[in-house]
Amino acid sequence: MTSTRERQRAAARARLEKEMAERSAKARKRRQTQAIVGAAAVLVLVVAGTVWLATTLGGDDDKTDTAASAPGASECVYNAMPTDQRPPQIKDVGVPSNQQSAKGVQTMTITTNLGPITAKVDRSQVPCTAGAFTYLADKNFFDNSKCHRLVTEGIKVLQCGDPSATGKGWRDTDGTGGPSFRLPEENLPTDKRPPYPEGVIAMANSGQPGSTGSQFFIVYGDSPLDPAYTVLGTVTGGMDIVKDVAKAGDDGAFAQQAGGGHPKKEVVITDLTMSPPQG
Repeated sequence: MTSTRERQRAAARARLEKEMAERSAKARKRRQTQAIVGAAAVLVLVVAGTVWLATTLGGDDDKTDTAASAPGASECVYNAMPTDQRPPQIKDVGVPSNQQSAKGVQTMTITTNLGPITAKVDRSQVPCTAGAFTYLADKNFFDNSKCHRLVTEGIKVLQCGDPSATGKGWRDTDGTGGPSFRLPEENLPTDKRPPYPEGVIAMANSGQPGSTGSQFFIVYGDSPLDPAYTVLGTVTGGMDIVKDVAKAGDDGAFAQQAGGGHPKKEVVITDLTMSPPQG
């Protein structure tokens, strides 16, 4: 009997161990399957996330790079003057587009009652000022305006670009005429001696940064001005007209303020145009 019971116990123990082994194997297999499925799910999420991130950020970068590094483009700042701070001499013509071309050379033609004066404007050097000047020319801003100031001592300049002809200096001070916006200076001749040689056309300002408007001066003799005024371009024709005006002298109206005065030989800009950029 003992032997029979022992055999029964052994058989039962063997069945139990077999069942436990099978359960363990099934559990291990189930865990492996779950692990594989989980890992696959994580991998899918990682891949999807990476693709989304690359698409989102990469796309934005591409757009940003394209906008920032678009060939021949320049982002300009034109600050509109508050309407309640505009003196009567300000002419409201709106504001140019902030996107301006920085490629090509333009020809400025200043048609006067004494004949034409032409100049070369390189947009790669002054994209924002050239853009503003082109905008104003297209608005006929300069038409029928006088060159209001001539200086023959110290500096040698003929100043124009004020539609009200009330300006009193190469510094376009408060109360003088101009457009309804201002822009920062560019292309300053800080490394040039003299900064403003004969033949240069430069922009007047109030003496404060970012105060360039529409007034400009034609340099007819090397002038030792501080390099604080945007060099817009270089005269290519008509300098003899400017020198003839200088020979006639000025009336000294601004002698006690900024020097010089109204040209005795009147200069009226009947038309000012900017050609399309070339090159």
